[in-house]
Amino acid sequence: MPTKTFSDGEMVMGRWPGSHLFYEVQVTGYNKSTQLYAVKYKDGTELDLKESDVKPLNYFKTKKGSSSRQRSRSRSRSRSPARTQTPKRSSSRGRETKKPVQKEEVQKKNLPPVKFVHQLQENSTNSKTTSVIDDKEEKEENNSKNTYRVVEHKIRREIVTDQLGLPYNLRAKKEEGKVVELETKDDHLYIKKQAAWTQEWEFGGRVGAFFIMILLPAAVILLLLTCAQEDASFLNFPPQIPALQTLWSSTALGIFVLWFLFQALLYLLPIGKIVDGLPLANGKKLKYRINAFYAFLLCGAAVAAALYNEVNLSYIHINLLQLAISAMAFSLVLSIYLYVRSWRVPADELAVGGNSGSFVYDFFIGRELNPRIRNFDLKYFCELRPGLLGWVVINLGLLFAEMESQGRDAPSLAMVLVNSFQLLYVMDALWNEEAILTTMDIVHDGLGYMLIFGDLVWVPFTYSLQAFYLVNHTSELSWPVALAIIALNTVGYIIFRGANSQKNAFRRNPHDPKLAHLKTIPTATGKSLIVSGWWGFVRHPNYLGDLIMALAWSLPCGFNHIIPYFYVIYFACLLIHREARDEYQCRKKYGVAWNKYCQQVRYRIFPYIY
Repeated sequence: MPTKTFSDGEMVMGRWPGSHLFYEVQVTGYNKSTQLYAVKYKDGTELDLKESDVKPLNYFKTKKGSSSRQRSRSRSRSRSPARTQTPKRSSSRGRETKKPVQKEEVQKKNLPPVKFVHQLQENSTNSKTTSVIDDKEEKEENNSKNTYRVVEHKIRREIVTDQLGLPYNLRAKKEEGKVVELETKDDHLYIKKQAAWTQEWEFGGRVGAFFIMILLPAAVILLLLTCAQEDASFLNFPPQIPALQTLWSSTALGIFVLWFLFQALLYLLPIGKIVDGLPLANGKKLKYRINAFYAFLLCGAAVAAALYNEVNLSYIHINLLQLAISAMAFSLVLSIYLYVRSWRVPADELAVGGNSGSFVYDFFIGRELNPRIRNFDLKYFCELRPGLLGWVVINLGLLFAEMESQGRDAPSLAMVLVNSFQLLYVMDALWNEEAILTTMDIVHDGLGYMLIFGDLVWVPFTYSLQAFYLVNHTSELSWPVALAIIALNTVGYIIFRGANSQKNAFRRNPHDPKLAHLKTIPTATGKSLIVSGWWGFVRHPNYLGDLIMALAWSLPCGFNHIIPYFYVIYFACLLIHREARDEYQCRKKYGVAWNKYCQQVRYRIFPYIY
């Protein structure tokens, strides 16, 4: 069994694929079965290299002098193999031919500077067809077309440009799939194909995705039916299913579609600033308009106008199940559209996790990363607008329904607390809209049935269960109990907002003097991990704050039934699963630095528990 030469975390020199160039890298692991070293370059690129492609840091320092002398003697004795066999020219012309390749000489426009050019010069043996460095007379010779074609082929096969930002590997890692191919079109290099097939399936793969797609709509329907019973207990499960014809309402569908289009209109309003998203795999940065809070204010004005005109919002309570089923139908149609259109987009615009080749799995996860209709970003729009704002309107309709059904002149204190807590949460998300651009949903996940159903159905119709429960189940709170619940929600919000604000500020400007007190761990990617403040308390303090607030939303409903606590139970499971996904991605991205962070910050979400 070969012995391991380099240890984890050691800084070494690693060969860049397709060249003789070595760069400083960090060893992140060693696979005994394949005998390959996992290394990470300073730009974050992760490769698997053979031991022959890994050298100690001092390897080139000891050979620098002798290598330089050998190269000097070699150049004085022979012509460069990259030059054509043309008559000897003046020394100034000879020096001109030894210039590095210029991008204008290979392609006239938009071709980034070429790396590893000396590889083409030193490795080429056919001097007649490999020269791209010639003066005007040589370019007019008959072999110039052949020269361009051969070098173009070598560029596609061996060279990676900064503009494309897609590294080649000596041995591609599993998640990177096949090697990127380039094509020439209109004197430009383009990505021809990036067959990055998904290798790591989540949620139980195609079988798990299939059952989740069936169980999610069933769960929403059963929760709403159970919550509407006089005895909203799971002991009475399953609830009585109403006649099928009563579950569908064309009016409810029309209301939902109009709500979706109204939110789309507000999204398109030319108000609010425009910001750049994170760089994508193809090097592009998408632009996003930040105007969700303005949309919230305009929605508030529209609801106020409706109430002024005596529109009965209790309709929401009476037809909540029909509205939910309409949202499910709309989500299914939208998901089908997104899946079909994903086959017409460039391969480098697909999500890494949604290109498995399985229809069921890809339909569920989402194939396209950022589907857009012109400048209308469907994922970004659905993430905050229709669902979150719909949640607020549903809660308000349930508040009026409680007053009507219980003959109250004012809503109960419990209903006021639930509405207020959840309204604060939604307003915070909309006010800090820009922060969502760094979340896993936007950066990593494609837009498929999972996100569409979650945004348009699950959020508005299950997160409002507490208010729905209180319509038919009175819960009288004393002021001391109410103040204790308010204090709990406040603590959760402080942790949640403080952690997110600290993280977002550090991402924007790590050198901000206001953040000078924070301790950090440098990583091979050039970024740093915070190991103090909120992020030194637990690894995901924002999740902790989220769960504390979720508990505060359920407590006003009392302890007679467990269904009002469905949200906090579900949310705990969701965040633990999401934390596991974050943990995997961070360990893969930061390697040894993440291990050091985990040693200093031991607990993931719950201090001293988990």
